[in-house]
Amino acid sequence: MIVRYFKPKSLTWWASCAPLVAGVILATEPLHGWFEMAQTMRNMTGDVPSAMLINAGLAGIGIRGALA
Repeated sequence: MIVRYFKPKSLTWWASCAPLVAGVILATEPLHGWFEMAQTMRNMTGDVPSAMLINAGLAGIGIRGALA
């Protein structure tokens, strides 16, 4: 069942995984202390809230799995 959503050879999967990972890094910044990396991610994403990045990544992966 989960294999349907895990497609590392798909460009769509990677394009959806990138905002998901960026959102998780931004959301957990106080825990890991990677302030420079988090600031770089904020600059790259235009200071979009981490919840929106996580949701966009999950939606892309979900749509990719549903269409496959």
